Amino acid sequence: MGKIPKGTLITPYRDGPLLVRGDFRLQDQDGNEIDPGRETIALCRCGKSRIRPFCDGSHKLIGFRAPSARESGRAT
Repeated sequence: MGKIPKGTLITPYRDGPLLVRGDFRLQDQDGNEIDPGRETIALCRCGKSRIRPFCDGSHKLIGFRAPSARESGRAT
């Protein structure tokens, strides 16, 4: 098996956050850079986190359910 190239890997966790690993830059809606202070971050998908754009685990409390690729019409 070959080496995995360096870069950014984004993994959607079932009914949870997007886990972002690797080389990435994060900006707010105005283009200001956000320093996450680490190489791996969890981004909120449920919209209820108190520390957005980062996940604080609120998805567990509200029973967030993310659509699967099939449900959303995207190819798998």
